Amino acid sequence: MGVNIRDIAISNEIEIGILHGKTIAIDALNTIYQFLSIIRDRMTGEPLKDSEGNVTSHLSGLFYRTSRILGAGITPVFVFDGKPPDFKKKVQQERRRIREEARVKWQKAVEEGDAEKVRLYSQQVSDVTSDMLEESKRLLEAMGVQCIQAPSEGEAQAAFLNRKGLVYACGSQDWDSLLFGAPRLVRNITISGKRKLPRKETYVNVNPHMIDLEKMLGSLGINQEQLVLLGILTGTDYNPGGIHGFGPKKALEMVRQHKSLREIKEKIEWKFETPIETIFDFFINPPAEESRIEKTRMDAEKVKQILVGEHRFSEERVSGILEKLDSSLESRKQSSLSSFF
Repeated sequence: MGVNIRDIAISNEIEIGILHGKTIAIDALNTIYQFLSIIRDRMTGEPLKDSEGNVTSHLSGLFYRTSRILGAGITPVFVFDGKPPDFKKKVQQERRRIREEARVKWQKAVEEGDAEKVRLYSQQVSDVTSDMLEESKRLLEAMGVQCIQAPSEGEAQAAFLNRKGLVYACGSQDWDSLLFGAPRLVRNITISGKRKLPRKETYVNVNPHMIDLEKMLGSLGINQEQLVLLGILTGTDYNPGGIHGFGPKKALEMVRQHKSLREIKEKIEWKFETPIETIFDFFINPPAEESRIEKTRMDAEKVKQILVGEHRFSEERVSGILEKLDSSLESRKQSSLSSFF
């Protein structure tokens, strides 16, 4: 999903502690997809489920990872997608088709006992339902985490909050928030820690990476509009696959030589149904609206009701995390009061 400019993006690895005291607008849908994809049984590829057969991978990831973020002194604000632009409908239909193909391959891999293919294909079948989104909001709000509903794309709204100075950075695994003009992007914030390498019994430390938009543009020698054009050439959610033959490096060379939309359009063959101007304008002026960032309190009993009462999570483990988190938050509160007086 999203644009891929990994090969040319200028990022710096950071310790999560550097974000202490900062507010981060996290792309909710991206994060939930992430948890549904990676929190699965290694042998069958099945997501975590409760005793009633309800999928709980997203709740598990949100609870444990968000607790870690809160414990690090970071204030997360989760931004949920609103109505996607009409020209994204065909892309969504194509994604559903790809998921169904992956589901068939996943089932075959399970029958053949091919663990690596099970892992690969099971990660491609994740689908976020409206019920999952609603229970994700319930859990986050019970944890004292604000949820914001975007009028359209969540990353566009998060970038808007970042440009307004209401949040320090955007948090997502995708790069799209940079195309929407976010001054800062933090990747890996929801998956930092140890991660197993594919096909190896080896674990590596995964730390957050910070991308400063202004510094990146300066280093690449382009401006914001050229970055959007670069993204369109390589492919976005609205023109998947991009222009044939264009990877990030070739696209960078192109936008350096031909700096405007008009010039780029003259140099390429546009085969997508949606006009290039429509996609370009959507990135430059996306739907977004004013939002107030508010502080709310965690309701531990409500968290336990959702996780333990409704989905049979381990009460001992959930209570232990909540107690540890409460102690951490109280310690920081007392420290702040001491420094004030």
